[in-house]
Amino acid sequence: MFEQMIPDDCVSVAEAGRWASERLNREVTPANIAYLIQYGRVQKYEKEGAPAVSKQELLDYYRAFLGRRELDWKDRLGGVNWKLSFDQYKEAETTKHVHRLHPYKGKFIPQLAEYFLDGGVDEFKKEARFQPGDIVLDPFCGSGTTLVQANELGMHAVGVDVSAFNARISNVKVGRQPLVKALTELDNITRSLRLHADSTTIPAFEARLSEELSAFNRRFFPSPEFKRKARLGQIDEKAYGNEKADKFTRRFLELTDEYGVQILQDGSDRFLDKWFLQPVRVEIDLAAEAVARIADEAIRHLAELILSRTIRTCRATTHADLATLKEPVSAPYYCAKHGKICRPLFSMLGWWTRYCQDTLQRLDQFNQLRTDTRQICLVGDSRAIDLEAELAQEMPALGRLMKERGIRGIFTSPPYVGLINYHEQHAYSYDLFSFERRDALEIGPLFKGTGKKAREEYAAGVSAALRNCARFLADDYDAYVVANDKHGLYETIADRAGMRIVQRYERPVLNRTEKDKSAYSETIFHMKAKRGQLKHGVFKRTKAVPTGDDIHFA
Repeated sequence: MFEQMIPDDCVSVAEAGRWASERLNREVTPANIAYLIQYGRVQKYEKEGAPAVSKQELLDYYRAFLGRRELDWKDRLGGVNWKLSFDQYKEAETTKHVHRLHPYKGKFIPQLAEYFLDGGVDEFKKEARFQPGDIVLDPFCGSGTTLVQANELGMHAVGVDVSAFNARISNVKVGRQPLVKALTELDNITRSLRLHADSTTIPAFEARLSEELSAFNRRFFPSPEFKRKARLGQIDEKAYGNEKADKFTRRFLELTDEYGVQILQDGSDRFLDKWFLQPVRVEIDLAAEAVARIADEAIRHLAELILSRTIRTCRATTHADLATLKEPVSAPYYCAKHGKICRPLFSMLGWWTRYCQDTLQRLDQFNQLRTDTRQICLVGDSRAIDLEAELAQEMPALGRLMKERGIRGIFTSPPYVGLINYHEQHAYSYDLFSFERRDALEIGPLFKGTGKKAREEYAAGVSAALRNCARFLADDYDAYVVANDKHGLYETIADRAGMRIVQRYERPVLNRTEKDKSAYSETIFHMKAKRGQLKHGVFKRTKAVPTGDDIHFA
């Protein structure tokens, strides 16, 4: 064995975090450094028996990653506003508190909504477009990012979404749940799941499987050496990984026989039949029955969301394909994401417990920030919904305020043409909780493609939604629409909606769910009513005042 040559500038992981934070003027934590070591971005050394890194190698990495990315993206994308990339924020900040209650493909980060709602646009700083007490509308509400940020800023908000499950995510985020009582209900379900697990061979099987798989990975995929060699092209990662996966699968099948574990379900007709291994499916049904018995509606909806998040994680798929399912996986496989052999899950208990704790913590964090304002996401089609009638039924106090003052403006991100099937991304929850599916009402879904007809239908759909919603907007409204307009549709959309585009803001999108990490941008269109055109509604902007004992305004 050759002794490792340790550079003179090596420092511990903790010291490296502090040093990099000072040099880069941004927070770099020991966990960030450990990640770079684990995934082979920087060389791991040992100093005084502990992991260490070279300061120069670390600085070279960050300079290349941060500086080159900005220059490269600006060169490829043109005149983007790098400030709107929000690259100074860590993932923990872009997924803060309730924004990470449930995965959702296609959502924008909260900092983007906050920037425009809070008067963050540089030339608008002297006069913010939105003020505390205003009502904000998101006609394509998705997972409720606009609603949550409006609450933080002391604004009321109304969302609309054609997907019942999307609305459930949004309303749980902004709802008020009795957290102590919720903890009791969730603990009862956890105990039931543990009792079930103890009556099976699954815990012993998983413990044995994990022990043997860990030893196998330490032998054939030592970290971070293997990942670094793979990144440098010193090993045929795919061929080597698949060979070792086949080798371990033989041992895996022996263990399933030894412990009498049934892997596959008997049928595959429904989503829940196809995408979950038999032991997990039994737990799902057990938990779903317990959740359905919760009497308190707010807690029941919260528990449903936790269960949905749990079963999404426990689908029988690879770690790389969580966002877009390909084929079910029922045996160990080589995982390019983690650089080792990974396996499907045979129990959801661990993730259920983790997500229960995480969800309650996030709700509590948001409770420390929330303002005394109202938000709701209505289930409906933005092209035809009568907001006044729906609010009168679902949240009367907010409906009265809207009728008196109108909605100040819009902040929204419509679906992108041919990108996502919004109902299908949560098919497991529609299957489990029997939400009504309205796939046919989606605007620009993936299943319609991106051809000429699909683009024409998309433009007609988005413009109809904006035109309908404009009926409820206050005079001199401001609408901010976030879109990637690669098909050049938004001039037509604005015109058909009775609006004009007064400004465009181009922003690079750094963190995307899709595997394609190439340079990508989107536009924030600032729209207003056409000049000389009479307002659709009769609303006037007035100062926020209380309208009843059941609601208080900031």
